[in-house]
Amino acid sequence: MRKTCLHSLHQRLGAVMVDFQGWDMPVRYSQIPVEHQQVRESAGLFDLCHMGRLDFSGPDAEDWVNRLITADLTAIPTGRARYGFLCNPQGGVIDDLIVYRLVDRIFLVVNAGNRERVVSWFEEQRQELDAQLVDRSEDLAMVAIQGPDAAEILTRVVKAAETPIAELPYYHITNARLSLQNATAAPARIATTGYTGEPGFEVFLDTQLAEGLWETLQEAGGKAVTAVGLGARDTLRVEAGMPLYGHELSEETNPYEAGLGPVVKLDKKTSFIGDESLRRIREQGPERKLIGLRVDSKRIARQGMAVLQNDKVVGEVTSGIPSPTLGYPIAMALIDKSVEAPENLEVDVRGKRVPVIPESLPFYSSVRKKTAKVL
Repeated sequence: MRKTCLHSLHQRLGAVMVDFQGWDMPVRYSQIPVEHQQVRESAGLFDLCHMGRLDFSGPDAEDWVNRLITADLTAIPTGRARYGFLCNPQGGVIDDLIVYRLVDRIFLVVNAGNRERVVSWFEEQRQELDAQLVDRSEDLAMVAIQGPDAAEILTRVVKAAETPIAELPYYHITNARLSLQNATAAPARIATTGYTGEPGFEVFLDTQLAEGLWETLQEAGGKAVTAVGLGARDTLRVEAGMPLYGHELSEETNPYEAGLGPVVKLDKKTSFIGDESLRRIREQGPERKLIGLRVDSKRIARQGMAVLQNDKVVGEVTSGIPSPTLGYPIAMALIDKSVEAPENLEVDVRGKRVPVIPESLPFYSSVRKKTAKVL
């Protein structure tokens, strides 16, 4: 298995390690609910170095990326970010990604398990364009600090920034200099594109400095910050109604089915791969729709379990967890468009029918200070 530049640190912290898309990653350091609540109440540190980080530069870099992704790069100002998709000709999702516009380049963050496929897909479509793709995944680390105390803690580490950290809005990125234990003015990119439903930051810097950043943030935060593994990262993102590739998204799923049609910019001037299929899907309506479910039981509805209505299979669960914040099991599911009224729904949990109650997504939002409502 592959190892991130923080692997030895995780071992020293006593993390329980698991195979995640070919990477040896920490699933937890203590208990998943404890780490989850730490992020909801104060702050948590995440190793995201397994994710793919790609730089595009050159005169035709914008055109190259714009021909493949659903976001409209021409509408993204410098220092801003957008969520989008890389689609196949049928409109299925090859990967979901975040694209950032920097002063001199386009920067993409893609999923760990799809990185090689994404790089190959872009290279196949480059043709004669005057642009270069540099895979920065090995030399540029990615560490996240998420939670209501994240800004205060990170500010103690930032020596200088083009935009003050406390004033950096959601889905922005800025260049900064960090004061670390092993570097007094370490260059970094700091973004506000979290995956937990809480305010927070992703810090990109040289892999040689990643461990110093982690330890400096822990020292700056004290008891207010703790290491968080993939287990709590998953429960946090499900509560926030955020999709995960391989669960809510795949090449057999299109953005409209996942309820993410607004990030597909069919009106942009540059055509992109899959746009014709996506236009038809938008006009005709998707075959399935993603909904939230509250499980009326202590049983957990897991990915792949059938959703039934009046004894008829009408969909399947894509993600399911015991929600530490809400105190009951929740799930997301893709169900047939024929289900006009989501009533009398059940999930087949290992042969036992368990009633589920549709709820609006997200289940939890710190920004809007709300929890989901029954549909």
